[in-house]
Order: sequence, then structure tokens, then C-alpha cells
Amino acid sequence: MLNIHNISVSFSGEYLFEEVSYQLSPGDRVGLIGKNGAGKSTLFKMLTKELAADTGDISMGETVQLSYVDQSRDDLQDDETAWEAISGGAEIIELGDAQVNSRAYCSSFNFKGGDQQKKLSLLSGGERNRVHMARLLKEGGNVLLLDEPTNDLD
Repeated sequence: MLNIHNISVSFSGEYLFEEVSYQLSPGDRVGLIGKNGAGKSTLFKMLTKELAADTGDISMGETVQLSYVDQSRDDLQDDETAWEAISGGAEIIELGDAQVNSRAYCSSFNFKGGDQQKKLSLLSGGERNRVHMARLLKEGGNVLLLDEPTNDLD
């Protein structure tokens, strides 16, 4: 369970949001829609403890594991291949309690055959987003935060 209770955040004297409360229960799916500067990314940064709220509090159950992809998605090394970035160079990767062939895992994100050897610097924006998603899901979080997801994450 993730609880947000009466949080408020202001910027330059104006509230981005004020007295927001929400309880996220297992199985919930939530989308935040708002114009640029409304505070969507700020809220995610508060959930990940990068930023603190002006007032209120955020509490998470003991089993909550956040997985977060921010909108910059700039932590990829352009000289790595798609397979290296996703697998870390391991032939077998751990996914929860299971062991999975890393090349098969990459294939499930539509990096098949020679595409796994493409350098990240040559990938399209959608392909780079899929690399991020593959890495994120490998971490095993149970609350997924996607800042500015796009339609190429199908």
C-alpha cells in the first residue's frame, strides 16, 4: 500500500498541488494528466524521495518496491549494445525467482537476432525506451512509475 496524505508543493510562491491525498492499493492503475509544469514529475520525485513535500507525508508498505523511469531516460551508454545494456553482459539473468536466458529476455522486448548487437547510439527513441523498460522490469519492482510514457511501450 502506498499512502499520500495532504501533500502540498509550491514553486516560486505558487502551488503546483495543494493538499493532495491518495491511497494506492495492490492492482491499482493510475494515470496523471496535466499540462507542463503542473507537478506530475515533481510528485514522482517525491515518491522516490528525490524531493520532499512542503507539507504532508508519503508512506509505503514494507513490501512496496518502486521502479521508476524518469522522462529524461539519459542513463544509457551509447557505446553499449542493446543486449549489453539490458543483460549487463550476463547470459542468464534473474527475474524474481526464475532464471532466464538473457537473449530470450531481450527478444521479448522485440530485440531479436542482430538487433541485440545494435549500438545504443544507433537506436531510435522508441527502441531506447524499450531498453529502459527491459532494464526496469528486470529490477523486479511492484509499483511502476513511468514519467511521460509513450505509445512505443506496447
